[in-house]
Amino acid sequence: MAMVVSGKEAGKGQQAAAAGMDAGKYVRYTPEQVEALERVYTECPKPSSLRRQQLIRECPILSNIEPKQIKVWFQNRRCREKQRKEASRLQTVNRKLTAMNKLLMEENDRLQKQVSQLVYENGYMRQQLHNAPVATNDTSCESVVTSGQHHHQQNPTPQRPQKDANNPAGLLAIAEETLAEFLSKATGTAVDWVQMVGMKPGPDSIGIIAVSHNCSGVAARACGLVSLEPTKVADILKDRPSWYCDCRCLDVLTVIPTGNGGNIELIYMQTYAPTTLAAARDFWTLRYTTGLEDGSLVICERSLTPVTGGPAGPPAPNFVRAEMLSSGYLIRPCEGGGSMIHIVDHVDLDAWSVPEVLRPLYESPKILAQKMTVAALRHLKQIAQETSGEVPYGSGRRPAVLRTFSQRLSRGFNDAVNGFVDDGWSLLGSDGVEDVTVAINSSPNKILSSHANTSAVFSTLGGGVLCAKASMLLQNVPPAILVQFLREHRSEWADCGVDAYSAASLTANPYAVPAVRASGGFLGSQVILPLAHTMEHEEFLEVIRLEGHGFNQDDVILSRDMYFLQLCSGVDENAVGACAQLVFAPIDESFADDVPLLPSGFRVTPLDPKTDSPAATRTLDLASTLEIGSGVTARAVNETASSTYNLRSVLTIAFQFTYENHLRDSVAEMARQYVRSVVASVQRVAMAIAPSRPGSQIGVKHPPGSPEAHTLARWISGSYRAHTGVDLLRVDSQASDLLLKLLWHHSDAIMCCSLKASPVLTFSNQAGLDMLETTLIALQDIALEKILDDSARKVLCSEFPKIMQQGLAYLPAGICLSSMGRPVSYEQAVAWKVLNEEDTTHCLAFMFVNWSFV
Repeated sequence: MAMVVSGKEAGKGQQAAAAGMDAGKYVRYTPEQVEALERVYTECPKPSSLRRQQLIRECPILSNIEPKQIKVWFQNRRCREKQRKEASRLQTVNRKLTAMNKLLMEENDRLQKQVSQLVYENGYMRQQLHNAPVATNDTSCESVVTSGQHHHQQNPTPQRPQKDANNPAGLLAIAEETLAEFLSKATGTAVDWVQMVGMKPGPDSIGIIAVSHNCSGVAARACGLVSLEPTKVADILKDRPSWYCDCRCLDVLTVIPTGNGGNIELIYMQTYAPTTLAAARDFWTLRYTTGLEDGSLVICERSLTPVTGGPAGPPAPNFVRAEMLSSGYLIRPCEGGGSMIHIVDHVDLDAWSVPEVLRPLYESPKILAQKMTVAALRHLKQIAQETSGEVPYGSGRRPAVLRTFSQRLSRGFNDAVNGFVDDGWSLLGSDGVEDVTVAINSSPNKILSSHANTSAVFSTLGGGVLCAKASMLLQNVPPAILVQFLREHRSEWADCGVDAYSAASLTANPYAVPAVRASGGFLGSQVILPLAHTMEHEEFLEVIRLEGHGFNQDDVILSRDMYFLQLCSGVDENAVGACAQLVFAPIDESFADDVPLLPSGFRVTPLDPKTDSPAATRTLDLASTLEIGSGVTARAVNETASSTYNLRSVLTIAFQFTYENHLRDSVAEMARQYVRSVVASVQRVAMAIAPSRPGSQIGVKHPPGSPEAHTLARWISGSYRAHTGVDLLRVDSQASDLLLKLLWHHSDAIMCCSLKASPVLTFSNQAGLDMLETTLIALQDIALEKILDDSARKVLCSEFPKIMQQGLAYLPAGICLSSMGRPVSYEQAVAWKVLNEEDTTHCLAFMFVNWSFV
């Protein structure tokens, strides 16, 4: 029976409901009300009071709910969302920890087997030596050594008959043998593995990295976890040119399916030479892809010899034939998704074919690990992050597009360094001094094929690309420090006239600039605009803007800014065996996806990587920024340099220019002289930063009163405690190194600004740099008002007198903008005065709590 309620009774019911709502502080929302609130929450999780009142007016179904209750609903909704995300994160961490625990247990079992084997061999050798006769003519010691080797080898290679490459059965036998040898290296004790220094296992680490000890060739091994399915991992790893920077090409010549569902591929691969002082390498290999009974996927590979069906002829011109011993990837599915990966790289690079001083490049398993093994794992983890949406888009471009730019820069630089004949390169006659090599490419359509218009102009008008390159040895110069300095202080080595020539000659028209003066003009400051960085910040992609002014009106090049796309890698001093590289190419302001790139730059490769301990931890970046881009000071270097530090490295420099046919010789002479001047500048910088030269100092002026990094960290922490009575950094000791480390890794964004009329940022910790999407070098060009929206600026202006009088103010939640223009929300901001030892105000500090991109 329907019940009819009068209007008077309905009004009483609404009043009673309202009274109950006030009394119990609880509202039971209807599905329609929840739907309306959810729509608003999707657009704005933190609506202002005005927005909430507007919501009530626009939605009649919410008219019986007070604004205060709606505010509570949004607070609860944000809390539930945060709890849901935290629960999901904890589940993901638990899965990682479970998989990592399984991986570590397996690694522990393998190490126990290796220890047992070594103990057995040691006892056996002792017994044989004890029982051996003393006669000097006896050859029993040879049998002892042979016996020891026999026991050590878990999977001895059987005598293999000759096999024909055209015989699938013979190739399958080689493939199965390769599989057994690879598995014995990946999960067994066929190679003595030593854990690589600085690579600590953990759920968020790159993985467990080991290198070979006393084996033929050089080998590296890695175990890690990635949140990608096994088939996706296999596809990525097979595409070696996409992640192995030294891989020039990989051609699959033949594919033979096998009866077990796998396939055999015959492959020819070429790799670049890292310097101009050695030839490149090539490989003929057999690659076998198959599945195991436990559901794992295996990709294993080894070289083919003439006996096993490989080519009988010599390697290609300008190449040395190298050998790949049994290597590959073991990919095992994890519960809940993802993959557990074992990687083994084992090669013999024929080190005897290069000059003796360069042999460490081909004999160091640590260099192999950094270039191939670790690079593969890092690439997989980067793809996994991009797939899950953890990597934000930069400059409106997808991560895959930015990664393509990095690959093009690296490949273009390698092409310039190697100068392969089949790319059209040929040597130009020398001027009598052999320190700089000049090569020309009169048909550069291949290297500029990404930009059809530029290639067409070259082929129509006549001209080409010229490369001037040189290599030199450096003594006691940390590669990371040198490249870092070259990146931050372009004016110390670059000639603005040549830069302008290079930029105009490629980005506008290949023949826009007929000539260039050595002292073309004066460039203003260098501004670094970050685009992207890899997961562990081992590689940075950025745009460099050189502010141009002061050019003579008689010059063809007028006053304008110049832009370079730049790739910087290897600036982590603790990465044992890694080379450091700075590569850049001129671009125009449009910066199209198919922009032509002619990369130039520097590569510093260590020849004697340290074997016992990682490099001393330095705070060069932080100190440099605190001193307004001061770069490397001799004191900072000397304080952290080890007395036993003795590092040799090889520096390779290559610069590319375009030319007209009738101006080829003049451009070549300009390029020679320019590279010689760059070499001289780099030598001067290298001498200044070498730890073996105490008291040396680079002539960079520092503003008066600029504190060191450790000093500023102490001021920030001490001032916060003085104003709040609470420790900002919870640490028992007041050691400056520890304070600085804790400040740098603090979870909230902490930054300082000057007290000038137009405050600019002078310091930020890592979280602050991530929030602003910038670097320490570019930070000093950001004004405080640029990162705050209108509402936040008004709040700061109203609270500024309180900050200056009382020393501290708490600012409400708000929105700020990153350097890329992306809005960032924060729950609260704290502002306080930073006082020095004399209790005078040095700067203002801000801490943005629980920030996130909107």
